[in-house]
Amino acid sequence: MSGNRPTEDGLIARFFAPLAGPGADGMRDDAATLTPSPGCDLVLTADAIVAGIHFFADDPPASIARKAVGVNLSDLAAKGAAPRGILLTLALPDDWTEAWLGAFAAGLGDALADFGGTLLGGDTVRAAGPLMIGVTAIGEVSNGTMVRRMTAEIGDVLCVSGTIGDAALGLPLRRSPLPDWGHVIGGDARAALVDRYWHPRPRLGLAPILRRHARAAMDISDGLAGDLAKMLTGEGRSALIRLADVPLSPAATRAVAQAPILMDTVLTGGDDYEILCAIPPERLDACLLAAGAIGIPLYPIGTVTAGDAPPAFEASDGSRKTFAAASFSHF
Repeated sequence: MSGNRPTEDGLIARFFAPLAGPGADGMRDDAATLTPSPGCDLVLTADAIVAGIHFFADDPPASIARKAVGVNLSDLAAKGAAPRGILLTLALPDDWTEAWLGAFAAGLGDALADFGGTLLGGDTVRAAGPLMIGVTAIGEVSNGTMVRRMTAEIGDVLCVSGTIGDAALGLPLRRSPLPDWGHVIGGDARAALVDRYWHPRPRLGLAPILRRHARAAMDISDGLAGDLAKMLTGEGRSALIRLADVPLSPAATRAVAQAPILMDTVLTGGDDYEILCAIPPERLDACLLAAGAIGIPLYPIGTVTAGDAPPAFEASDGSRKTFAAASFSHF
């Protein structure tokens, strides 16, 4: 920092202390306390997002904050956990401004108010490179009820929440020039896809439903095809997915109609932050009914099968789709 910028303590007091939750002592200490609710286990997860990799440096700062929180709370949702709080690490490049930081803090506060949890602490440092935001999210579940990723069984029904591929299609709409299909789908569809890229929607309402009904679950962060393969790695499991049953939004449907090759992007692109879960067949109807009742529908898209081959994505004519790369890679 330089010039008339506040000190680190001043920055914390101005922008982040107002967001501090119980146990954080107004962000005046080096650590916070958090007591689990009686009969609960803590669930912890951490994700970082970096300018130029996970978002554009000129994205709205409030949207960047919301994304940083949302991608972590999405992991909690998939584990069946309710959020309690977050720790924030903010590595700021030399060109940060107080106006940017104020908008970021406002977005952070709005995200926590909307999703649940409070700011418990963190660290603010100078970055040698681009802006980096790291969040550690802490949630809780009743003792022994966290939903694991790797526990699906052969015969389980695979379901996803929401719609798939919107954020991955929103990414090229943030670049210049606009792709040809982006001109054709219209302004409302473009805005809807970019909004999904900017603003993940952690499906926290599904958490108690997953605890009751799901055998396994994870959030879809690196693409449906790749994340499904991760879920089923080892144990002689694969999957058969019906392409026609993968839920698409009206905007994504319009884009794929204009450029069918975009279906590969839908299935392998990152940033969905929807839930992928494996439901025992005898629990399926109850699970779908419960999800529909809270307005976050789950859609059956396939079945866990025996075998060691990668998951198969089958079209209505029986042909199967293969991918050059099944998921987004961080490296």
